[in-house]
Amino acid sequence: MRISCDWNCMLIHWFRRDLRLRDNTALMAAAHAAGGAVVPVFIFDDAILGGRFASPARTQFLLDCLAELDAELHTFGLHLVVRRGEPLSELITLLRETGATGVTWNRDYTPYAIRRDRAVKQALRAAGYSAQSYKDAVIFEMDEVVTAEGRPYTVYTPYAKRWRARLATEPVRVQGMPALAAIPLPPGIPLPQLTELLPDAPTELPRFPAGETAALAALDRFVRGPLTDYAQGRDRLAIAGTSRLSPYLRMGVLSPRQCIAAASNAPPGPGPESWIGELIWRDFYVQVLYHFPHALRGSFKPVYDRIAWPNDPTLFAAWQQGQTGYPIVDAAMRQLQREGWMHNRARMIVASFLTKDLLVDWRWGERHFMHLLIDGDPAANNGGWQWAAGTGTDAQPYFRIFNPVSQGQKFDPDGAYVRRYVPELARVPVRYIHEPHTMPPAEQIKAGVQIGRDYPAPIVDHATQRKRALELYRAVTHDNPSAERYA
Repeated sequence: MRISCDWNCMLIHWFRRDLRLRDNTALMAAAHAAGGAVVPVFIFDDAILGGRFASPARTQFLLDCLAELDAELHTFGLHLVVRRGEPLSELITLLRETGATGVTWNRDYTPYAIRRDRAVKQALRAAGYSAQSYKDAVIFEMDEVVTAEGRPYTVYTPYAKRWRARLATEPVRVQGMPALAAIPLPPGIPLPQLTELLPDAPTELPRFPAGETAALAALDRFVRGPLTDYAQGRDRLAIAGTSRLSPYLRMGVLSPRQCIAAASNAPPGPGPESWIGELIWRDFYVQVLYHFPHALRGSFKPVYDRIAWPNDPTLFAAWQQGQTGYPIVDAAMRQLQREGWMHNRARMIVASFLTKDLLVDWRWGERHFMHLLIDGDPAANNGGWQWAAGTGTDAQPYFRIFNPVSQGQKFDPDGAYVRRYVPELARVPVRYIHEPHTMPPAEQIKAGVQIGRDYPAPIVDHATQRKRALELYRAVTHDNPSAERYA
């Protein structure tokens, strides 16, 4: 079906990881170029839906955000045109149906997205259509923050220093809402149900408030509250000291420019500066994966691919289920199951525990996180896991191993976080909350929990496993001393 239209120029905007109208670089460019005559399109790509990182909770959040985006478009007399299939084929069909002269989109930087977008751009231009992509998901792209020799950074601190220097001379500019015209649109499929996309998805999943309005409200709450004390509060597991904006950034419901602008406009102090540092980590991991795509499936430092991980499936299952006998680990893993989200400090603790205490390949944990996290992002998740495992760029050295008991005592000193997610320990006294297996039998009776029956004893001994982990790593680095040097 061909839509007749009086506009001389109509463009398709292909929504992907930019599910918002405000401060949307490519959408704004399309609206300006076409006088508001923009066809808003989203295409469900089965190559992503069925990929190795498929996630029911994240897909449900995607669907919820798309529903909110469609409702926002209704205020312009438009609707989101939804299709499912191979993106190039669907875009060609839509161009023919609408008479549009081209397509705009915001760039994505995973290896798959780069290959897909390059092929789409070449094919559309060869067919006589315009095809323009824009920087939107990051503050600075891959070639914008590099060393004096023009090479990509592989250590965060100098990267962040150069990043901040560039921001000082090129401050972000946040755009408003585009002026969209009420044009006739082709039909699309209704937004599918989750089970139409992922037939094996569970019926009950964690849900996260979706859409641009919810994202902007959450940003405002964070800036007015926790941001001031973020430098200290971000590591306290039991308090609402973090932004919890990562799902919105993951789906592009919020732009990184909006976040930087909000932090920059806040009263100066260590809180905003610390949070901007976390936003810099997002750009850093994106550029690492772009320049070193092998890291998506293996260690950034290939020598560590030779580690002979024992990979005990029973220990891995206990970690997944939050039944390790280490309360801080179990609380975090149960938070992940319940909420589809986990505190960042907790992510570091459980990642260190899986790799250094249970001696399980970090890729097992990376995949589990991607299946459950609503904010699961290939670059950030990969970077975080390799940091914890000591295998990546700017990694925590492998010989620095988190003690799960002392980590709990430091970042959840009164045990409130543990009690929230491990209710069988709710009555355990503070002195025992992070090592309940040391409670005398009489104390266990008072607390209403018998270790070994109601809550497991530690499934491994930390001191023993620490020695084993060091042996595993040293076995692959003994003939490669440079692997032990970390900037």
